[in-house]
Amino acid sequence: MIEIIDVYKSFNGKPVLNGVNLTISKGETLTIIGRSGEGKSVLLKHIIGLLKPDRGRILIDGEDIGDFNTRQMVELRKRFGMLFQGSALFDSMTVDENVGLGLREHSSFPEAKIKAIVKERLSQVGLVDVEHIKPAELSGGMKKRVGLARAIAMDPEYVLYDEPTTGLDPIMADTINGLIAHLQNTLNITSIAVTHDMVSAYKISDRLAMLYNGKIIFSGTPDEVKNTTDQVVLQFINGRAEGPITGINS
Repeated sequence: MIEIIDVYKSFNGKPVLNGVNLTISKGETLTIIGRSGEGKSVLLKHIIGLLKPDRGRILIDGEDIGDFNTRQMVELRKRFGMLFQGSALFDSMTVDENVGLGLREHSSFPEAKIKAIVKERLSQVGLVDVEHIKPAELSGGMKKRVGLARAIAMDPEYVLYDEPTTGLDPIMADTINGLIAHLQNTLNITSIAVTHDMVSAYKISDRLAMLYNGKIIFSGTPDEVKNTTDQVVLQFINGRAEGPITGINS
């Protein structure tokens, strides 16, 4: 279980998170929705310990990660996989080297076993015989799938998805959404996604939480979100310019 308790974070005096409270249960897929600039990715970085809150606590299975030393933080991050918004593949490395990077850095597996795991993970995301290819030769959708294979390479307990469908055409976005849902069901992981793509949010989520003005203002199942009477949530999920949400986030 992940518990986010009264978390505040500002940058250069500008508040981004303003008392966030949220619980993510083991085995569920939670999607955090909200406009660009609301702090969704900032919240993800707090969960994995890349940022520390100005105030508040992040608990992973009951342990406050704000108290962790460097060694404990390294061990914590081994329990997480992450699919970055831009896939974040290393251009100088092959697909095999990208997907197997964590295994080569943090496991004592022999090279033959690492290559077998890489091949299996690539197969799980629908890629075959691409290990020798470099990222520059891949399409945007293939890069996302390689990034997803890398995210699950070390059998993580938790996987974080930062805007998983950004930059993809609708058909490839649906393919990625289907893969996320499939991996959730087959690997029994806890997943946390951030997105403003409501098609993606509805397809992959057990529960959605909306971040607005630095707080979680709504949490519920996809059906509960669709049937809400909260005007802020309705304006966002329906993509309307008119409503209580005004101004443009910088």
